[in-house]
Amino acid sequence: MHRAPAAMVTKPLTDSNVEIRTPRDPNTLSNYHNFVTKHTSVDFEIDFEHKILSGAVGLDLESLTDEDVKEIVLDSSFLDISEVKVDGKSAKFEVGDRIEPYGAPLRITLPSSVPKGEIVSLVIAVSTTKKCTALQWMTPAQTSNKKHPYMFSQCQAIHARSVFPCQDTPDVKSTFSFSLRSPLPVLASGLSTGASDYQPPKNDGEQGTLKYTFEQKVPINSYLFAVASGDLACASIGPRSTVWTGPEELLECQRELEGEIEPFMKAIESTVAPNYQWTQYNILILPPSFPYGGMENPVWTYATPSIISGDKQNIDVIAHELSHSWSGNLVSCASWEHFWLNEGWTTYLERRIQASIHGEPHRHFSAIIGWKALEESIERYGADHEYTKLITNLKGQDPDDAFSSVPYEKGFHALYQFELLLGKEKWDTFIPHYFSTFANKSLDSYDFKACLLDFFASDAEASKKLADLDWDKLFYAPGYPPKPQFDDSLVKTCYELADKWEARVSGGAKGDFKPQASDIESWVSNQSVVFIERLQSFGTKFSAEDIHLLGETYGYNKTSNIEVSSRYLCLGLKAKAPETYQPASELLGKIGRMKFVRPLFRLLNEADRKLAVETFEKNKDFYHPICRQMVEKDLFGDESN
Repeated sequence: MHRAPAAMVTKPLTDSNVEIRTPRDPNTLSNYHNFVTKHTSVDFEIDFEHKILSGAVGLDLESLTDEDVKEIVLDSSFLDISEVKVDGKSAKFEVGDRIEPYGAPLRITLPSSVPKGEIVSLVIAVSTTKKCTALQWMTPAQTSNKKHPYMFSQCQAIHARSVFPCQDTPDVKSTFSFSLRSPLPVLASGLSTGASDYQPPKNDGEQGTLKYTFEQKVPINSYLFAVASGDLACASIGPRSTVWTGPEELLECQRELEGEIEPFMKAIESTVAPNYQWTQYNILILPPSFPYGGMENPVWTYATPSIISGDKQNIDVIAHELSHSWSGNLVSCASWEHFWLNEGWTTYLERRIQASIHGEPHRHFSAIIGWKALEESIERYGADHEYTKLITNLKGQDPDDAFSSVPYEKGFHALYQFELLLGKEKWDTFIPHYFSTFANKSLDSYDFKACLLDFFASDAEASKKLADLDWDKLFYAPGYPPKPQFDDSLVKTCYELADKWEARVSGGAKGDFKPQASDIESWVSNQSVVFIERLQSFGTKFSAEDIHLLGETYGYNKTSNIEVSSRYLCLGLKAKAPETYQPASELLGKIGRMKFVRPLFRLLNEADRKLAVETFEKNKDFYHPICRQMVEKDLFGDESN
């Protein structure tokens, strides 16, 4: 069903009154083709001592069928479920056998079938457990000021089911209400409606608690459920934006981000439609163990502290996460097999923001960097691997295993191909139509294709070009997409300097090239990124002395910009330069972002297996469960299971 040839999709699904509900997501155990969640309410106490969320979740589900269906099946994973009520009355329920990696189905027996269109209300008493894969709990010692504990969630891709029973699929969207009780400030993926109902501590030495409430009136997917609680402070960074972080880091974060968000917002709103739907755009700078660069939780983007480099050079992560407010959050992929519809569109929009603010050469510069990331992913998987396709087959697979730069960069190139094929002016008329058509909905690649064909149906020239396109190749061919001609004006100096280094380390005319700090003094940090990545292509030719000279001359061994320092260390590890082993190990104890952690561990493992294992064992509790699991697979393979 999921692997149908792309050419079979010929009729657009553009009638907003028609919804086709089929179980097109293979990574959920729920029967969401029979019932669909319309509203979710969570009422949790955040228990730092026991490291659990406990309370109740309410689900209002609409029946989609008049058939005699007397069971609702929800996703769950490692949950402690004590009671289920259906329309206010206790109901029979059963947690089925665990099915890896999807958890255990929660089967709820209904007293009778529910007519199509009617709502059935569930209230489920539930607590998370220590095996929860979505929550990270940090002791005071793991935070910057060492004063208070901290917790945050990361539910993408299929981890919301380990927080509460739900239809854990991107093909379902619901409105949300949050009621979260904590001794520390709380943020959640909705608009705050205040704090109330103070309760004094129950025992000596404990803190009192407040109830923090939030409302999300725009329907969202379960993976966008987010909660964080800790010693948080906030500052304004724009007319509709604030930054939240620890008190000690607040001013530094404010300086880095102040005045940056609104230009991004105006740039993207000139390209897409409708305008920003979420009222506020706020940023939570998380502790360094956060596994991603950013997570597009509605209203509150979660961001890695690695974007705060003191030079405003790494804040394009925010342009990416802001773009998700349209692609991913407002318009969502229907399953993780079509993840490119989230990340490809977002990468495309991010680069349109860069072009608007910095000029078109910067869009191409970013695409060149992205192509290098795509090369690394495809070479690691193998050019014929399933996970290098635009549409992947994830039946029976863990979506986290397919996470790579492929849906981002191959997805970008699919959309950029349409821009080149149709012409930018025509293509730009489709973009707002696409987002308006599928706002508050989920779609797959075939819906996208049908919408595109329908939009240009009256344009004979565009229709012929789209009809002649090899859609099956676009959707299903593994490996590399066609590589366009990029404007390389910003990378020429990077490549020229890399060529000089290649001649030097290859035993050529070492005396003819003497590296000097002035070689890179006019560069932005991303030019250093491109330069070092070019060096990595012949990294094994470097001697330990060459690595030392590179780091000392250009300051790469002292920089606080992790985008640069991590790549320099990766180069040193490739070259088996011992002076980079310990700095790499130390960096792995300071950052949990998988973009940096996984490549560093892989290369450290090749250079010094003993140090790599020791580094992991020392820091494994620092990493988020998702990151820890992926590094275990990288280091130990099947041994980690």
